[in-house]
Amino acid sequence: MSEGESAGSKLLSVDFEIYGHVQGLYYTEKEGLQLGLVGWVKNTHSGTVVGQVQGPADKVAEMKVWLSKEGSPSSRITRASFTNERSIDKLELSGFGTRF
Repeated sequence: MSEGESAGSKLLSVDFEIYGHVQGLYYTEKEGLQLGLVGWVKNTHSGTVVGQVQGPADKVAEMKVWLSKEGSPSSRITRASFTNERSIDKLELSGFGTRF
């Protein structure tokens, strides 16, 4: 572990895809930033939202719950898929933004 890192602050990276009536990428950015995460989010041509989040494992877990159960105020989430979850030594991204 790096200096200053404890077992409780293990870093994770996870990719996600959210299905249903999903919109409001701004809210995903805002939630990620409030949790202290880095990542990105993007609308797909098939109507889903995809992205990646990275940060402390406990905060990534909170974001996964938010993405699968809450989302933006006008979203109706039918399914959330999380893939490629892995431990990382350091953050590979910076900030949280929308990709086009």
